[in-house]
Amino acid sequence: MIDRYSRSELKAIWSEENKYKIWLDIEIAAAEAMEKYKIIPKGVSSIVKKKAKIKVKRIHDIENKVKHDVIAFLTSITEQAGIKARYLHQGMTSSDVLDTAFNIQLKQSGEILLKDIDKILLILKKQAKKYKFTPCIGRSHGIHAEPITFGLKLASFYEEFKRNKKRLASAIFDISTCALSGAVGTYANVDPRIESYVAKKLKLYPEPISTQIIPRDRHAHYFSVLGIIAGSIERVAIEIRHLQRSEVYELQEFFSKDQKGSSAMPHKKNPILSENLTGLARVVRSYTIPALENIALWHERDISHSSVERNIGPDANITLDFALIRLSNILDKVIIYPKKMIQNINLTKGLIFSQEIMLELTKAGITREKSYKLVQSYANKCFAENKNLFDLISNDKKIMSIISKKKLKLIFNYSTHFKNVNFIFKRIFK
Repeated sequence: MIDRYSRSELKAIWSEENKYKIWLDIEIAAAEAMEKYKIIPKGVSSIVKKKAKIKVKRIHDIENKVKHDVIAFLTSITEQAGIKARYLHQGMTSSDVLDTAFNIQLKQSGEILLKDIDKILLILKKQAKKYKFTPCIGRSHGIHAEPITFGLKLASFYEEFKRNKKRLASAIFDISTCALSGAVGTYANVDPRIESYVAKKLKLYPEPISTQIIPRDRHAHYFSVLGIIAGSIERVAIEIRHLQRSEVYELQEFFSKDQKGSSAMPHKKNPILSENLTGLARVVRSYTIPALENIALWHERDISHSSVERNIGPDANITLDFALIRLSNILDKVIIYPKKMIQNINLTKGLIFSQEIMLELTKAGITREKSYKLVQSYANKCFAENKNLFDLISNDKKIMSIISKKKLKLIFNYSTHFKNVNFIFKRIFK
């Protein structure tokens, strides 16, 4: 991923240095286990641990000749550690190292993403409680529906990211497997105890049954969850973008003192950070398809998945990490305009209370169909003549014989819509 959308912590995980370091950790752990079970002479692991260093350039130089990355890596280690390094990789196949290492990188990335989600949850909780009873209009199809509170809107995002955290934790567990099972997964030339030892040492668990690779449904699960999280990010980003439109302007992304919104128009303050998140979410979601297609490989393995994972492994995790941190900063600094929210509630001159009027008429014995038609006729008149629904209803003698003036005033009070806000908040923020 390009530096513009990368943070150093995630970049480090997907660096060549870290990848080869993990490979070395796997080989040393396997050597320790083989020494323990008297499969290779003692002292191999300690010599390799002491003498071997990661030399990325040297590994790449060797790979250019041998056209095999694991062989190039092992050759580089042997050059440094000496003849005893010949006992490394006994009975193992390249995928034992590659797959276990890839899972470790995914696990390392996922644990950082969990921390990113925790930041978002903390901010959403704080902001939801702050704006718990701040009235704003609820919209369906982009059209004014009925009043809600801005706190409820934020609480909805909070609950969604709680689910995302749970999904990601499950996906991390799913890819936290280790496979050291040999050429086609039969343990023909490597003792299963070696795999168990390495798994425990690296805080993984043994893959119950591998072929020559760890089954890719695990990875499809992980990348699918990243795609879902990206969708949640975009849901929040689009809401911010809509609410910042000039015709709405209920909130605004933070705009710093020296920031410029347009090269041509000095007045512009654009929601560029949220727009950026929409774009990044598209990128992360696009990686779910190749991850799903990686599940079906030929027989015990082919390498059609390899080139895919070398791309989507770093890119999906690094991009999502950047997007989550950007979202947390947006939410923390967002500027809210409660007065504008009230103005927008009143924009349709009481039409948003049409349901309550209809319900009161049905309670009085009028059929729902007739009640709906009557209220809708007044709603249409409001639109056509720019009149207030309260005034029109107040002048209808038939309706007023059913609904008292006092009751009508209660109906046209948006605070009555918030009687269960505390109930919802208690259910979410236990």
